[in-house]
Amino acid sequence: MNIIFAGSGEFGLPTLRALVAAGYRIVQIYTQPDRPAGRGKKLTHTPIGQYASDNGLPLVRTENINAERLPEADAIVVIAFGQKISPEIVDHPRLGSVNLHASLLPKYRGAGPINWAIIRGETTTGNSVIRLVQRMDAGDVLGQSQLAIDELETAGEVHDRLADAGAGLMLDVLGKLADGTAKEQEQDETLATAAPKLSRESAYIDWNRPAAEVACLIRGLYPWPGCRVRIVDEGGADRGHLTLVRARAAGSVGSAPGVIDSSALIAAGAGTGLELVEVQPEGKRPMSLAAYCNGHPWGARMRLESM
Repeated sequence: MNIIFAGSGEFGLPTLRALVAAGYRIVQIYTQPDRPAGRGKKLTHTPIGQYASDNGLPLVRTENINAERLPEADAIVVIAFGQKISPEIVDHPRLGSVNLHASLLPKYRGAGPINWAIIRGETTTGNSVIRLVQRMDAGDVLGQSQLAIDELETAGEVHDRLADAGAGLMLDVLGKLADGTAKEQEQDETLATAAPKLSRESAYIDWNRPAAEVACLIRGLYPWPGCRVRIVDEGGADRGHLTLVRARAAGSVGSAPGVIDSSALIAAGAGTGLELVEVQPEGKRPMSLAAYCNGHPWGARMRLESM
């Protein structure tokens, strides 16, 4: 099969690698233009663009795929591309265009499906391969696969596992499209939920919420945007800044919300306790809370404030 691949983010890399390894002919790759990144604002390739360049694959960096003249193809595979694709482009290939989405659609349509699944306390998520249509993530489902979310797993870790799992699912769907055995299932609109784009404001912690909800928020927003806090002592002095990585609900405490108690738990809503399992000091790698406490202030009656 001749494949056009449209993608930008890391989520599509395992699938693109799998397509190449399986012998699919990649007739063109479309990705977003290079963007300034880092402190030096150096122009940086997208992950897909970098892989294509490194492996000699045909690559077009474009602001608008709809303005491009596409080669003939059997299918277009779209993953984390970041552009709206017109009906003319969607219908261009012989077998149409398909998209890999990181949720069990119709749940969690939108830009942040992995994050929102964890934030909402889901214990199972998965991938969907769907027909590309004009309404976001609303196309008929061609295939799905499930994956369990571990108790302390972060959004970044689930992202990587889903990306790897998505490659096999996409190969399976393309094979069925090629031999005419693919079955399409219309999504149930009554079950649709949204997974809107996140921002740094999304990472504000309301310590009046139950500890289980706060723990899900922390894991669901790591590594980006990350729940950042300052540690404040009883006198109001700033004693350090952290990004919270992993946490879980752990019993009950009597302190005010956001305050550390004598057992090192942070008080949350309704007297629930939050156990911080892993944290990331500014400019350093993630570490266990125990390791952090070895060299930094962390004691009863200190409090955590969102930044």
